[in-house]
Amino acid sequence: MCLRGIFCIGRRKCGPDEFLSSGVSRRTSTMSNSTADTANGNDDKKLKEGRSPISPSRVLHLRQVPSDATEAEIISLGLPFGKVTNLLILKGKSQAFLEMASEEAAANMVNFYASVTPLLHSQPVYIQYSNYRELKTDNLPNQARAQAALQAVNAAPDAPAAGGGVVPGQGCVLRIIVENVYYPVTLEVLYQIFSKFGPVLKIITFTKNNQFQALIQFADPTNAYYAKMAMDGQNIYNACCTLRIEFSKLTSLKVKYNNDKSRDFTRLDLPSGDGPPVMDSALPASFGSHGIVLPPYAGPAGFVQTVAFPHGGGLAVPAVTGTVGSLAVPTSAAPGRMTIPGVTGFPGNSVLLVSNLNPEAITPHGLFILFGVYGDVHRVKIMFKKKENALVQMADANQAQLAISNLNGQRLYGKVLRATFSKHQFVQLPREGQEDHGLTKDYSNSPLHRFKKPGSKNFQNIFPPSATLHLSNIPTSVSVDDLKNLFAGTGSTVKAFKFFQKDCKMALIQLGSVEEAVHALIALHNHDLGDNHHLRVSFSKSTI
Repeated sequence: MCLRGIFCIGRRKCGPDEFLSSGVSRRTSTMSNSTADTANGNDDKKLKEGRSPISPSRVLHLRQVPSDATEAEIISLGLPFGKVTNLLILKGKSQAFLEMASEEAAANMVNFYASVTPLLHSQPVYIQYSNYRELKTDNLPNQARAQAALQAVNAAPDAPAAGGGVVPGQGCVLRIIVENVYYPVTLEVLYQIFSKFGPVLKIITFTKNNQFQALIQFADPTNAYYAKMAMDGQNIYNACCTLRIEFSKLTSLKVKYNNDKSRDFTRLDLPSGDGPPVMDSALPASFGSHGIVLPPYAGPAGFVQTVAFPHGGGLAVPAVTGTVGSLAVPTSAAPGRMTIPGVTGFPGNSVLLVSNLNPEAITPHGLFILFGVYGDVHRVKIMFKKKENALVQMADANQAQLAISNLNGQRLYGKVLRATFSKHQFVQLPREGQEDHGLTKDYSNSPLHRFKKPGSKNFQNIFPPSATLHLSNIPTSVSVDDLKNLFAGTGSTVKAFKFFQKDCKMALIQLGSVEEAVHALIALHNHDLGDNHHLRVSFSKSTI
């Protein structure tokens, strides 16, 4: 799973406790609902005037809490970081105070949610330190439910009821519906996202009612609960592939085949047949006898670390495509969105400003081919008076982000390319009769677009620039020496070459450096090899 979090510390100077009476001690504070509800008179003035930054505390202040959020749901936000020792909900103000067992646990929680904005009922909740050092709610009314929830939730990780989750009736299996699917979502993508919350045992994907859905079974119901709380309502990619998550009535999944539709990570011996997966209601008695082989899992359950995707995704996202590959995405700062880390810009903008180019070597076609590895380029404009700068218009903002993630900082023709979002929303073509010396090109209808076909395998093979290139569409009449000489002619040093054993139309070629490979890709992608074959060149994650 793309994510700078929206975080209020540092954005405003006021302490969250300004919503409470200023006459209460800041050390060990007894808080009451009447106190909270009467502090309205001067709050707005205090909020504007502000105060000094808040120091770390084990009491945290939560804002914009949905009125229908339950005590267990609010408590669950803190459980991945340690024991939650107290809770006070101010329903009328959409706020809550959560007390952690230690200041360290509170600090971990604040730091984590600084990059991953939590959602409750699809609504972002903002978390910061409170000025209070402790909550004393013993004598307050309406605290029975909160205390009951605390006892139940804190006991759950140690002794969950059979088939039960953090909240009674919730088990280990989640049902996922992916809405607004624009890029392909694969089993591997789901695994990369959800394994960050704890060991994933089994996954089944299927299409029902024209919707892509999945069932995911965790090793522990608590992990499943954390995953649901953190990911429900989030987008895998910007503005698309929205996750809708609920608990399944199934207590276990039974998978017959390990393939791209279903996977049992506890049974590596299963065949890869194409038969439909079968779901069972209970774990087999021999569970564990095969030896559970689980991927490395570090950190407490509930921590969503950077998701590594192959699609160009660290996601590490290789391309705008949509599988797991070379992307790394953290949960986004904007609620309900996952974005590529380190990318800032104008939401929804698909135009890139590319700077620090070599004006003696760069051409619109070269930028079209290079940026076309990460999306479909519609227009390119090299600035007439500043030829080291150019505008590149991608098909959409996701592809633009992907291109930035993979190409910003890459050496090109002896200079370090810089790519960021442009303030322009589109690239303007020259007016009729206006001379621009061929510096503006429209590629909207180019046959060389790699991603115009939905679900194309190209989406699964997007990787950052590398010294090894993947070659395809090679005719049988072309030999190893022919291809080596072709690449050497671009000024590259060929270090290794090999044809694919099962498909001689494809090969890998390793050049002297990443920059050489970039130059060769620009020069030779779509090169005519004869016999009506045009060479296809892309970056590879493999080495020879």
